[in-house]
Amino acid sequence: MGIDTSMKWLRIVASCLLIVWMVACGSRTSPPTPTPNQPLQPVTVGIMPIPDCVTIPIATARNYFKAEGLQVKTEIVQGGGAAIPSLKSGTLHFAIMNYTAAIVTEAEEPGTLRIVADAYQAAPNTFKLMVPNNSPIRGITDLRGKRIAVATLKSVSTLTTEAVLAIAGLTRKNVHFSKMPLTEMIAALENGTVDAAWLTEPFITSYGTKFGGRTLHDVMSGQTEDWPIAGWAASAEYTKSHPREVAAFQRAMQKAQLDAAEDRQLVASMLPNVIKIDAKTAGIISLGIFPIDLHPGRIQRVADVMQEYDYIESHLDVGPILLPRPA
Repeated sequence: MGIDTSMKWLRIVASCLLIVWMVACGSRTSPPTPTPNQPLQPVTVGIMPIPDCVTIPIATARNYFKAEGLQVKTEIVQGGGAAIPSLKSGTLHFAIMNYTAAIVTEAEEPGTLRIVADAYQAAPNTFKLMVPNNSPIRGITDLRGKRIAVATLKSVSTLTTEAVLAIAGLTRKNVHFSKMPLTEMIAALENGTVDAAWLTEPFITSYGTKFGGRTLHDVMSGQTEDWPIAGWAASAEYTKSHPREVAAFQRAMQKAQLDAAEDRQLVASMLPNVIKIDAKTAGIISLGIFPIDLHPGRIQRVADVMQEYDYIESHLDVGPILLPRPA
């Protein structure tokens, strides 16, 4: 065998050894993909009856969870803040979490939560302050002393409402926030329990078409335009003790987010699985954006505005609470 031939064989052997080494190294850092015969791991996910959560039924219908070895069960939660105790206790493994609630939690209890996937970003007409058609409230200044329904306190609903109040020189001290489920707000507006409500879709469309509800202000405009709304959260402890399940959930949600971002018709067809609306309403409601990555720059904006409105005392770097999807 000549020298050239020997060198050629040596290069081939070296290349094969390099490939084997890279595969071996990769297997230590990335959880392996489940085999078809592997039993499904049950996980419980907290969702709300809002468009943010439509990617869960998409991932289920398209077998993204099953392909990753997960069997997903869902439970309804009132809001991100309300889901935190269940995440900490382990009765929920993942939950929809508005970024405001997540950042408040990080400021008060560092290291409690991790955001494992992005979920939803605001677009025009997707979140509004609304009042009854016959309400004497005609502008933001008229909200002084009034009762405003919000999904949860010290959350995205109150923060974005405060940004609106600031336009008229008002603060949260000038209004009364009333915490209640989104599903109860329209009735509360109509019976006079509250004067205004922070509504999201499909309640915006339902209130306008069925009751003549009137828009007072689009809360996702001005300072809060293109606002990052929510992601999918897990407890920090769960992400450490169950890295395989977390990575599997992230991969499945990445696929579902891409589907939702690219196919509005798909989203409309799946919305009745999350929200009690008919197909016609699902086809006409305003939808936000379904981001496909956890970009710290976007989400840092939430923390910075929260500091401005005294939701947190000092600057908070959101980097540590974000858990990007494994490469």
